[in-house]
Amino acid sequence: MHPSGCASACPRTPAPCSGSTRRSPIAEPVALLALATDAAIGWPEWLYARVGHPVGGFARLIHACERRWNRPHHSQRRRRLAGVATIALPIAIGAGGAWAAEVLLRHLLGPYAWIGVALLAAPGLAQRSLDDHVRPIAAALAEGNLPAARPAVARIVGRDTAALDEPGVARAAIESLSESFCDGVAAPLFWLLLLGLPGLWAYKAINTADSLIGHREERWRAFGWASARIDDCANLVPARLGGAVLCLAGGGGWRTMRRDAHRHASPNAGWTEAAMAGVLRVRLAGPVAYDGVVSDKPWIGGSFRDPDARDLGRALRVYRRACLFLWILAGAFAWLL
Repeated sequence: MHPSGCASACPRTPAPCSGSTRRSPIAEPVALLALATDAAIGWPEWLYARVGHPVGGFARLIHACERRWNRPHHSQRRRRLAGVATIALPIAIGAGGAWAAEVLLRHLLGPYAWIGVALLAAPGLAQRSLDDHVRPIAAALAEGNLPAARPAVARIVGRDTAALDEPGVARAAIESLSESFCDGVAAPLFWLLLLGLPGLWAYKAINTADSLIGHREERWRAFGWASARIDDCANLVPARLGGAVLCLAGGGGWRTMRRDAHRHASPNAGWTEAAMAGVLRVRLAGPVAYDGVVSDKPWIGGSFRDPDARDLGRALRVYRRACLFLWILAGAFAWLL
């Protein structure tokens, strides 16, 4: 036996017998530190005011492509191809830039590079941001202050909010919180664990494009087709995992999730919304007004009652426990590998 503990074949394969204890990058607790960093500091307002947010760069690029390439007089085929190019650009920039940053960090910092990678991953998560946006709505409703709750919920939803009553405000906030648990936390974490930093930022590019141009209105139907379909694929597994985590965190909701997940227009968003509806035993979705036009959406959890201020507070607690479950999963992933 070689003194270093390697087998007798070691002289023929010197590299593995160098005695190095460097861990594989996938086994480093990058995701756990990223989650902790996001929960502790998020993306502070002072930083956002000075440099914006990385996702804002994707948004500006997508808007520029849309203005230049999505012309009404172009054919549907040409607009669809332009949409493919539009989604390819931010994916390439996000994944390529993240890969280059990680290579540079590993060159400069060696075994401590994973800390820098985690700090670059943290802005792609939205645990604290979601909590910070929903908490004032819950506080205003708890005080019976609808005039304060309506503009607060308008910051996180696209529907008309000026005439919403207490159940309407609570419903809008719970829907946004549960849907964004997938888009803002579970899905980016999933892709970080699966494909590392490039996977996370590629996902953020995809999700940003879908939110901006992946719509069914005539203006975006052809141009945003690729963004919508890619986002559907990227969220396919995370949405279902996110729904399961919410059910675990809330101690129920499985039956409602299975029954009502497909009532949502999105093939993925319904999983976390239906899970939250089942956990709280309230009904979500239903008729919603956008720019004065009512969209008659089917109910999720339709046999339950309307939500109120207490239910929004409960939803926040379920959300926080679900985030803690993801911390445990991220820690277990690093430890097992």
